[in-house]
Amino acid sequence: MLGAFAMIPAPWKATLDRARLDLKQWIRSLNRARLRRRRAKRRADYADWIAKYDTIGPAERQWLVERLNRIASPPRISVLIPTYKPNMAWFREAVESVQRQIYPHWQLCIADDASASEALDQYLQELQASDDRIRVVRRDTNGHICHASNSALALAQGEWIALLDHDDVLPEHALLFVAEAIRAFPEAGLIYSDEDHLGPDGERESPYFKPDWNYDLCLGQNMVCHLCVIHADLVQRTGGFRPGLEGAQDHDLVLRVVEHLQPEQIIHIPHVLYHWRIHNNSTAGDAQSKPYARAAGLRAVSEHLQRTGKAAHAELVGNGRYRVHWELPSSPPLASILIPTRNQVGLLRQCIETLERLTDYPNREVLIIDNGSDDAAALRYLDSLRHRSGYQVIRDDRPFNYSALNNLAARKARGDFLVLLNNDIEILEPGWLTEMISIAARPEVGAVGAKLLYPDRTIQHAGVLLGIGTTEDSQGVAGPALKGLDGHAGGPGGRAILTQSWSAVTAACMVVSKARFDQVGGLDELHLAVAYNDVDLCLRLREAGFINIFTPHAVLIHHESISRGRDVSSRNVERFNKERDWMIQRWATLLRRDPCSNPNLSLAQGDLRLADPPRVDWQYPWFEADRSRSASNA
Repeated sequence: MLGAFAMIPAPWKATLDRARLDLKQWIRSLNRARLRRRRAKRRADYADWIAKYDTIGPAERQWLVERLNRIASPPRISVLIPTYKPNMAWFREAVESVQRQIYPHWQLCIADDASASEALDQYLQELQASDDRIRVVRRDTNGHICHASNSALALAQGEWIALLDHDDVLPEHALLFVAEAIRAFPEAGLIYSDEDHLGPDGERESPYFKPDWNYDLCLGQNMVCHLCVIHADLVQRTGGFRPGLEGAQDHDLVLRVVEHLQPEQIIHIPHVLYHWRIHNNSTAGDAQSKPYARAAGLRAVSEHLQRTGKAAHAELVGNGRYRVHWELPSSPPLASILIPTRNQVGLLRQCIETLERLTDYPNREVLIIDNGSDDAAALRYLDSLRHRSGYQVIRDDRPFNYSALNNLAARKARGDFLVLLNNDIEILEPGWLTEMISIAARPEVGAVGAKLLYPDRTIQHAGVLLGIGTTEDSQGVAGPALKGLDGHAGGPGGRAILTQSWSAVTAACMVVSKARFDQVGGLDELHLAVAYNDVDLCLRLREAGFINIFTPHAVLIHHESISRGRDVSSRNVERFNKERDWMIQRWATLLRRDPCSNPNLSLAQGDLRLADPPRVDWQYPWFEADRSRSASNA
């Protein structure tokens, strides 16, 4: 073909090259137009959602005032605003958003970083004269954001420190919700909320509805971000803002603070309490606007890992996104790969051949559990595997029970780690198992799940969301997160491309320490023969104090359910319903409030779209509603 192309006359080649270029440009323009339409649709949907569920009217304001009056010994919250040559209209909005707070027990600490602006000087003088809760310092020399933030911090007299950029806005109930959290959780040290953005026209867009505290996600990005409120003693004890970390100073502060806290002392308020303005000079609008921030963020994460003695190093993988590489022991532990199968020799062969050809993890054994194969070609292939070094083939002719098959193989496995792998998995890249075992070897980790794609390279699994499929009439159990999203897409909050905790991961490709698997009793072969056994295992690991991790850096193809087929017979439907009912009975509270999701996100399906209605309301503090639901579900 190349020789034939070389024989094409030069003018024709030029025409072909122009045609190719025109086609590429046309495709790019189509993609840009598609993205614009999607963004406009998301923005319109969010505007409708705000109008219905996040707008303060007279009734909501009355509820909020009543809640304010119930706070005994209200804490003082010092709001820090470092500023340098601000847009005065935006700066006034930021200041006025503090002045409009329903909660009155605040202090506003402003540090001007030598702006040399008469308009700013005059406005700051007026502010100081108008309200003794406002304190101002004018720096003689420009020191950048960290020095300016420390100057503002020096003015603070409150028990708590809140961070506000000089062009952003707090909704009027923000500090009230924070004060309620402080009183409800007296041991708290760090409080954070959901956030959204203010577009060029001042309209709200691009919300980030966050999970509860998620350590691995915070290593990958500053998930706390806005609104961030920290106990003043912790800010002082950790040294405030570190010069040299400009652009990532808040992320650095959060990582230093959490080194002194237990997870239960980090409180998430699932309401949008911060509006982050998008403009050309903000990282909200253009992550490239502050290139120094990327290096600072990498340094913040790297130094946190060093301070905490983690055997790991960080890598910059995108603007404001980082990947942590966890080190394996010097002698890689034995991994026992468990693959249940029945017939379907083509699928099994593909799984084994790609496993052999592409997996670079050296210390492994493979246990094939043959659940009654009767196909001649499959039997010949299984017999050939029996004679390979590092392979066992275990015959089990009992009726299909996924949990029992894997438990049987786990008892025969010699490895320190179990790798549960479907026979319809196709390996894509060499480092998948090294990545998963390096995370599973951490002492706090239970199960580790991979990113699974359909053959068309859309996402089939990127973690498991609890409660998916819930309707007004029935309770859902669980479903794959971000299903159907393009395999390279970041997804909401970048969660499709960041390592993080999920409450559960799928056993289609799961790594778990054999000791922890045994500690919680393995898979439940009595109650969960086929469905939800992996979710139940993960929740029992979580109950035992471990976290479950999804890594997007182990990517495989899952030819889903080809091997066993779909459950469509009445017998299978009956069995599925029993297993679903068992899960609902066993895990009712978690299924209704997944800490790795957000009550503002829908349970209808796993794409993290807006809930309509959300599972939080205005009339009661969110923690009271959570407790009420937990009590009613008990």
